[in-house]
Amino acid sequence: MVVIPAAETQIGDDAAPHDERPQFKRAIAEFRMDRTPVTVTLFRGFVETTGYVTDAESAGASGVLSKGEGGWVEVEGADWRHPRGPNKPQAADDHPVTQVSWNDATAYCKAYGLRLPTEFEWERAARMGQTPDGTVFRAGTRISIDAKFRVNVWQGIFPVLDLGEDGYTGTSPVGAFGEAPSGLTDMAGNVWEWTSSSYLPYPALANDMRKAPERVQRGGSFLCDPNMCAGFRATARSHSTPQTALMHVGFRCASDAR
Repeated sequence: MVVIPAAETQIGDDAAPHDERPQFKRAIAEFRMDRTPVTVTLFRGFVETTGYVTDAESAGASGVLSKGEGGWVEVEGADWRHPRGPNKPQAADDHPVTQVSWNDATAYCKAYGLRLPTEFEWERAARMGQTPDGTVFRAGTRISIDAKFRVNVWQGIFPVLDLGEDGYTGTSPVGAFGEAPSGLTDMAGNVWEWTSSSYLPYPALANDMRKAPERVQRGGSFLCDPNMCAGFRATARSHSTPQTALMHVGFRCASDAR
């Protein structure tokens, strides 16, 4: 895990979409966060040790983006082992685990004495630098320099054609796009990451767990089209219900300072 020092940090962006406004300052205590998203290998070890059954497995189906249908569909048998369905390739060991719900992510972290980061902790960590050159993606930031992509996102015509110009048309191995100065990887693109926070208007409290129906995801994914959602930005927020599992959402764990 990487130590994230205590600091007062900006949350949100007044130039960004409405649910990222208004920007404000928040003091964040020191904490630790996984260097990378939890991989398929690590999640497999958790399942083999505990016998855990994910929400997608219990439901017998999960959400997959269908390029042919141009939108999300429920695919029978889609789960963390086969994120796009049983007739598609198996998830690669060194890629982030996906098709895991907030409930699944919480159970994994708890099994190791950890927890999910709050969304404000996640943004504090992201603002320490998301790419090898330390760039933090904000509203209007270019995602490539001299044709070298710095983040795994969508290139092409969303949602029917991903050209894979960054080298991938799905998830990428953790760390494939380098390590930030903080020591963290994959803080932009690849997979959205669950946080512990309820999806509430700003400025909410980092530990506010009022019974909002959805939980916040951060970081963007390989499905983020820079011309549409630009979810790879440090302030970008997505959200889903705790039982929802999707092919582009994973997680990493955190803990209080020790």
